[in-house]
Amino acid sequence: MTGDVQHAAARAGDHPLLEKGARLGYAASGVLHLLLAWVTVQLAWTSGGEQADQQGALQQVAGNGFGQVLLWVLLVGFVLLALWQATEAIAWGETADRLKAAAKAVTYAVLAFTTVSVLTDQSSGGSGGATSGLLSSGFGRVLVGLVGLGVVVVAGYHVVKGWKEKFLEDLESRPAPWVRKAGKVGYIGKGAALAVVGVLLVVAAVQADPEKAEGLDAALHTLADLPFGAVLLTLVALGFAAYGVYAFGRARHAKV
Repeated sequence: MTGDVQHAAARAGDHPLLEKGARLGYAASGVLHLLLAWVTVQLAWTSGGEQADQQGALQQVAGNGFGQVLLWVLLVGFVLLALWQATEAIAWGETADRLKAAAKAVTYAVLAFTTVSVLTDQSSGGSGGATSGLLSSGFGRVLVGLVGLGVVVVAGYHVVKGWKEKFLEDLESRPAPWVRKAGKVGYIGKGAALAVVGVLLVVAAVQADPEKAEGLDAALHTLADLPFGAVLLTLVALGFAAYGVYAFGRARHAKV
């Protein structure tokens, strides 16, 4: 990668519009996780008809004018945060830091795409078709299993980051105590939810069962079917909510 490209990326990343956009993106993540917490509570204690994932969470606010405006604001935040993470992947750090920033850029780009699908009322209906295709071959099953193991590793990273409060390293100033507590609970709770997703992907690969490989929605419904499932889902919801609260604190204190 040439120095000119890195320099251009660094200049773009330092632009006030992109820096403010990154903070808006963190706030958008906060809104998303609060909505996800609400969807999870609904699944725990009501009929649970809503899709229990990011798309289902965004659909909670899509039914009125204010919700449409909010979705557009979230979309702008996700896009700008994805762009800022992309500049970080190009301009700064060791290889591991670049890869981490690139993965985050992809994550926020996917959230932007999901928001667009909700705004245009083009629900994807889940990933069952693609997953079924992968699980129909030996190579595909290995790939799904490896993805599942990767998700478990990411889940463990979230739990450790929360328990050891390493998320404070992402902040440029010392936050209020509520941000610190919310970050700890939020990272651990989100890590626990991701762990279930990863385990189900591995099980899906072993059993060639596409229904177990449908991401967060399948994971939360699996928890709902367990003994004391409502209690488990409520704890997960509290984790999502805490992460959302932390994301608002991060929007103010993040290193950008």
